[in-house]
Amino acid sequence: MIAGIRILFMEEFNLTPQEKAALELRHKQCRDVKECDRIKAVLLRSEGWTIPMIAQALRIHESTVARHIQDYRDGKLSISSGGSTSMLSEAQTCALLSHLTQNTYRTTQEIIAYVEDTYEVCYSVPGMNKWLHRNGFSYKKPKGVPYKASVEQQEKFIRTYNKLKRTLGSDDGILFMDSCHPSIATKMSYGWIKTGSSKPIETTASRTRINLMGALSLSKISRPIVVSYTTIDGDAVVDFLHQIRRYSHIKGTIHLVLDQAGYHRCVGVMNAAAKLNIKLLYLPPYSPNLNSIERLWKVMNEHARNNKFFRTANEFRQSINNFFKRILPKIADGLHLRINDNFQKLDYAF
Repeated sequence: MIAGIRILFMEEFNLTPQEKAALELRHKQCRDVKECDRIKAVLLRSEGWTIPMIAQALRIHESTVARHIQDYRDGKLSISSGGSTSMLSEAQTCALLSHLTQNTYRTTQEIIAYVEDTYEVCYSVPGMNKWLHRNGFSYKKPKGVPYKASVEQQEKFIRTYNKLKRTLGSDDGILFMDSCHPSIATKMSYGWIKTGSSKPIETTASRTRINLMGALSLSKISRPIVVSYTTIDGDAVVDFLHQIRRYSHIKGTIHLVLDQAGYHRCVGVMNAAAKLNIKLLYLPPYSPNLNSIERLWKVMNEHARNNKFFRTANEFRQSINNFFKRILPKIADGLHLRINDNFQKLDYAF
């Protein structure tokens, strides 16, 4: 055993950039202290450290360091290991990682079938789950991105908005406007439930809904202008513009951020806006992420709708009204980290 160690002292040991990157990633994700030591031994040896130096740094025996390095040479320490009976080469691992990044599989069995068909390597379900976790994958819901969203148009809007903020007059202001249509139907959401048990919540098939139109100033989150309408159309928008001018704290020009819905762009709305000294700043198509009031609707749902059953339409309306009249003023000071103009662009879904 000692003779074998002495040979390794003198033998050059190198890793390819791909091998080193894979080991660095594995070390970052690993939670097993002993396995981290094995990976560090290999990485340090490839960086020119001698076995005595590595043993000193890791506080392990020199023969253990030599064994770790030899195990890696023999493929036993490869991060692509899926178990004692199935392994992928480094090239196969890189190819599979790229494939899984581009393609989303619903089940582990589907990935196993792909690997067996492509590489003729057979994994068990536990082995593949372990491989996936080791390589930075987790089972979760993908994020939906509107396929027509334009990154370039979003960036242009953000530049326009930031310029407007810098040049805004002392009597002028910016409001974010949007409509929302919450329904009486029970909105199920996550919550803390005792492990091993379920928590049934009554639901209803009623389609009763409220049509809300709101305008929000980021400087006064506690006091949005919210009006309920029977129908959201051009006439309702014109009326709402008058409500904005009447109840807004802004004395000068109101710059109103809103989407490009048809009833926002009709002639009546544009004429009313001009008379009321309201300048309409339209969002790029498919970009709700750039309208800050969307975040307010989400908070409203959390407090007024999520996991709640309403027996009557009146009870439902009272819950919505209670949020704006009582709950929002109490929590508004803590919402600035959630409701702001720190916009996130919706990137292309490749």
